[in-house]
Amino acid sequence: MAEPASRPSLVVEGLHAWYGESHILHGAGFEVGFGEVVTLLGRNGAGKTTTLKSIMGILSKRKGSVRYGGRELINLPSDQIARAGLAFCPEERGVFASLTVKENLMLPPRIAAGGLSVEEIFTLFPNLKERLTSQGTKLSGGEQQMLAIGRILRTGAKLLLLDEPTEGLAPVIIQQIGRTIRRLKEAGFTILLVEQNFRWASGVADRFYVMEHGKIIDQFESADIGANMGKLHQYLGV
Repeated sequence: MAEPASRPSLVVEGLHAWYGESHILHGAGFEVGFGEVVTLLGRNGAGKTTTLKSIMGILSKRKGSVRYGGRELINLPSDQIARAGLAFCPEERGVFASLTVKENLMLPPRIAAGGLSVEEIFTLFPNLKERLTSQGTKLSGGEQQMLAIGRILRTGAKLLLLDEPTEGLAPVIIQQIGRTIRRLKEAGFTILLVEQNFRWASGVADRFYVMEHGKIIDQFESADIGANMGKLHQYLGV
């Protein structure tokens, strides 16, 4: 059963991060409740992907506070953060070209009980079952995205960080990704989503945070997206 969404699952406070000498995040802070889908919006270069990578410990130079279920993660290496119950699906998907769909799917270790079985993943993404012995190089962009998401669902992680899951995909695949996110929410997963397509995201997200220059500058509920359309156009330059 999902935890109540009012109880914070992920709490980020005063998060700073660097790529080399470049200071990208400047004190970002936000919360994601248990069972919520929350979207980070912002122009390219605002710090959205850097935020996900910083939460996962992929960037070594960061400071501030990242707490998941009350546990501080900021000083942990990425493998320990993953074992705490977080999983990251990068924009580039990270599918191993020389491995088959089955080998890619089975690659991550289980870190907790409650991960989806392979058959449950095939229910979400029937295309993967049909391509089980195909190499990563033979998959379409949509199939690679399905595989990248399906792979982290096996692990038992309950907080999913999804970076641009609809980027470059056909409309029919985008609709399937949306249905999948809604089903995962119903199953009790918590999802932090980076997405440029805020109109699509409004159909799956409970709340939005807007990033600019490495900070959170605004937030609003999905139900209020219409009333905030003028501000969104200003923030996103669309």
